[in-house]
Amino acid sequence: MRKKITPARWAACLACLLSTLLGASWSCAENSVQAITAQRSGNSEQVRIEFAQELTALPKAFATRNPARIALDFPGLGSALGMGRIAITQTLVDSAIVAQSDERSRVVINLRQPANYRLDIVGKSLIVALEPLAGAVPTQIPTASVPAASVSTAPEPAGAPGAEAPAAGGTGLAPIGDIQFRRGSDGAGRVVVSLPGRQASADVRQVGSNLVVDFSNVSLPERLRKKLDVTDFATPVQAITTNQTAGRVRMQITPLGAWEHTAYQTDTELVLEVRALSQDSKKTASRDSFTGEKLSLNFQSIDVRQVLQVIADFTNFNVVTSDSVSGSVTLRVQNVPWDQILDIIMRSKGLAMRKNGNVLWVAPKEEIAAKEKLEFESQISNEKIEPLRTQAFQLNYAKASDVAPQLMATGSGAEGGAGRILSARGSVIAEPRTNQLFVTDVANKLDQVTQLIAKVDVSVRQVLIEARIVEASSDFAKNLGAKLGGMDVRASRGGDGGYQVAGENRVAFGTNYANALGSTGFGSTMDASSNFVNLPAGGSNGFTAASFAVTLFSAASNRVLALELSALESDGRGKVVSSPRVIAYDKTKAIIEQGIEIPYQMATSSGATAVSFRKAVLKLDVVPQITPDGNISLELDVSKDSVGTLTASGPSINTKHIKTQVLVDNGGTVVIGGIYTEDQQEKDTKVPFLGDLPGLGMLFKNKSKTITKNETLVFITPKLINEMIGTR
Repeated sequence: MRKKITPARWAACLACLLSTLLGASWSCAENSVQAITAQRSGNSEQVRIEFAQELTALPKAFATRNPARIALDFPGLGSALGMGRIAITQTLVDSAIVAQSDERSRVVINLRQPANYRLDIVGKSLIVALEPLAGAVPTQIPTASVPAASVSTAPEPAGAPGAEAPAAGGTGLAPIGDIQFRRGSDGAGRVVVSLPGRQASADVRQVGSNLVVDFSNVSLPERLRKKLDVTDFATPVQAITTNQTAGRVRMQITPLGAWEHTAYQTDTELVLEVRALSQDSKKTASRDSFTGEKLSLNFQSIDVRQVLQVIADFTNFNVVTSDSVSGSVTLRVQNVPWDQILDIIMRSKGLAMRKNGNVLWVAPKEEIAAKEKLEFESQISNEKIEPLRTQAFQLNYAKASDVAPQLMATGSGAEGGAGRILSARGSVIAEPRTNQLFVTDVANKLDQVTQLIAKVDVSVRQVLIEARIVEASSDFAKNLGAKLGGMDVRASRGGDGGYQVAGENRVAFGTNYANALGSTGFGSTMDASSNFVNLPAGGSNGFTAASFAVTLFSAASNRVLALELSALESDGRGKVVSSPRVIAYDKTKAIIEQGIEIPYQMATSSGATAVSFRKAVLKLDVVPQITPDGNISLELDVSKDSVGTLTASGPSINTKHIKTQVLVDNGGTVVIGGIYTEDQQEKDTKVPFLGDLPGLGMLFKNKSKTITKNETLVFITPKLINEMIGTR
């Protein structure tokens, strides 16, 4: 029976021949990967990896669930298959990828879904037996040759790298051991993550300008939850941030400049390398962006149609090639995206491609351009002779009179104008009473109008904007004063200097001088010239100061000494809250105000006077804009004016005004501004020297202290309302 030569065997033979001719570092006689095939046996599948020599030990292996892959590492082995993707069409297996470095070769088996696996060595082949998972949670298949969670035939000792680590923090998940950063010899940044066991998996992807790694089945110790600044290592990596949220460990690597990355996992270590792009790579990346899977091809003078068929088999696309495509091409590419290879062939042979679903049509550029031009001309000709139809459109939210000019708008370019929706024969009538549009045109133009109105005639979201202006004020005043005087009682009784008043020494009290002197029985008045000190406390808020007086009468000298102390303290607090609110359409200005208008005289051009008015109002002027992420941008103008003091020219106006633009969360509150003022005044009026005496100095001074505080804050709270209106 004649043995069929598979593409894998053909590629292995070709690679072996090339390595012999080019003098590669390894030869076909050395052990290397020769072929990869797959076959189905009942409910299970087997992937057979053939080698030039028999393996002495099972390779190191690990599996990931998302994406579903099994990776096998063969230290010291080469590959006769080169580096590229091998298509395998099975229920569980999708393809295989072979990668080679100076130290090892790696075979990655891409699965269509997670599966249990075991490894067995049979002769010169390694058999990877696959079975679908019985449930949602994968369980390894117990086997005598290879344990389910390991690829080693001997159990690992406690504390070994592959052993299970204890759960951290009571989460039931093993913690990550360590995170290290190193600089490679080529200037690349190497991030090495020590995983707790082989059950841990990592999903590496590029998000924007950053590299994000999501770890599954692990936890993150508190000591590793930090940001590492690695700028001083002179690599493309600038920072590494690791944190844990919602049971997931995420690492974000922040590189700088143009870079590329590679990632691989061996046993319990995940290694990520980030290196700067070379100048040639930068030019290629800036010119084209290719995302296809990488492919390796080596053909000498092969027909272009056959190369297109190879690419079609690799990508599972249906390729339709025009009869006019001819010629041959020589290709030698290693690990290049398939869409870039296709682009190179197209440019070198003057071809073009059109994609419709999973079908690619390849033809010369002139042929495609001619057919597209013919279709366009045919479409224009049909519009000129196609019968017209009239269709009515009922608008719910937009105004018919506003939409009609947009349909008839014209611009430069082809017939009818580049900006015109309707054809040259089309017309539109807006009926404002019923808010309808009556459009007359060919059928395809009416379909375009239907699609346009479906996008234009939608409800505009509304925003409730509430402003809260809080004005708080407090004042404090404290006044202390004293009056001290004396007089000769005999003089007040009308006697001469020798007149003696009989009696005893007396002490009298009162609220002031008059009361105190009246209680002595010698009169109730004291000449102001008899006051040694006259510094009483002043009033506040319309109230006079409280006072206390005491008089001392000496019978021996017939003289009276009087003292009056006065004090007043006031403390006041006030708060004014103003809360205007208004509802506005998205991107539409809204104004609300309340207050009075103050009349004043203003000269006119004729010389006469006229009465004008100036507003003193509380005003909210706002333009909301709803952002795509649900936040609200506000353009605000808030003012609060009030009537102030009366002047000779009329009343003054106290003004509080703020104008700004701010971004606020839906339903959130933000302070957009505030003013705080504080006025402190302290005054001491005293008799020199005597007023500075400790204790007694209070009898010879007047002391006052006044503190006034005012604070104004403006709060803004926007809320989206009736979000469901207009949904269909």
